[in-house]
Amino acid sequence: MSVLVYTETEKGKFKKNAFEVASYANAVAQQLGTTVTAIAFGADNAEELGTYGVSKVLNVAEASLSDFNARAFALSIAQAVSSEEAKVVLLSSSTDSKFLAGILAGKLSAGYAPNVVAAPETTEPFIVKRTAFSNKGFAHTQIDTDIKIVGVSNNAFGVVENPTSADVAAFSPQINESDFSTKSVEVDKVVGKATIADADIVVSGGRGLKGPENWGLIEELAEVLGAATACSKPVSDLGWRPHSEHVGQTGKPVASNLYIAIGISGAIQHLAGVSASKVKVVINTDPEAPFFKAADYGIVGDAFEVVPELTEKLKEFKAQNA
Repeated sequence: MSVLVYTETEKGKFKKNAFEVASYANAVAQQLGTTVTAIAFGADNAEELGTYGVSKVLNVAEASLSDFNARAFALSIAQAVSSEEAKVVLLSSSTDSKFLAGILAGKLSAGYAPNVVAAPETTEPFIVKRTAFSNKGFAHTQIDTDIKIVGVSNNAFGVVENPTSADVAAFSPQINESDFSTKSVEVDKVVGKATIADADIVVSGGRGLKGPENWGLIEELAEVLGAATACSKPVSDLGWRPHSEHVGQTGKPVASNLYIAIGISGAIQHLAGVSASKVKVVINTDPEAPFFKAADYGIVGDAFEVVPELTEKLKEFKAQNA
């Protein structure tokens, strides 16, 4: 009996959340006195998971499963759970994992706890700590079903190396054409820069930038920091930036290590969606902006003066410490 972890890939490469959820799985396995088995779809370097405590990798190479399909992936994972006799299944908190989690839970008659931020407090009974009320509080949730599914919050547990030798084996789930009743027709991907989901740092802009022609301030700072760019809902509604960059409760959630908000007042929906970020920095001309109450650090000033100076200082710092 092992702990089973679903590790996400993109174009054959593991996403950052794969390493974090594998690290979490290793912590759970140590509590249970067992090992970690991972399932991956089309991983080019499956043995890489051994760095994070995974001792066995079930690598699915079927062409029909090269692109994410919630039902087909969930059924494949369910078959891996059965073959490995796993009682604990671990997922990330990505959109894809949350999409398939409900299907998987139904198939396995399993309890599912999403947004988990720490290793189980106890395994008998099985109790996990998870965020609640839009990250304003925590819930201590007990899962009593025979099989338990845990969704790990991004950047909550961290990536922890625990090198071991990973045995990679081909895994061929039994999937029928009817399991692909929903199919992706087209996938649009942002290329050439960090994605919001995987970024350690996110630089976000609001209406305080006054127009799309000024977005270079955001992009230049993000480039220096190796960060993803994002925006508030009004900005995407105005068409200044694509909706894929809209973050907040009604957009993409952010759980980065550093979130920099520039020209964003801090509507409650925006704050709810970014509150899981560890450090929040706000730059705004209005000292009464709601975001300052939620920020760890704040600068009251004009973004058109503060951001270029901040960017230049960061460039100098990087040059001196290269």
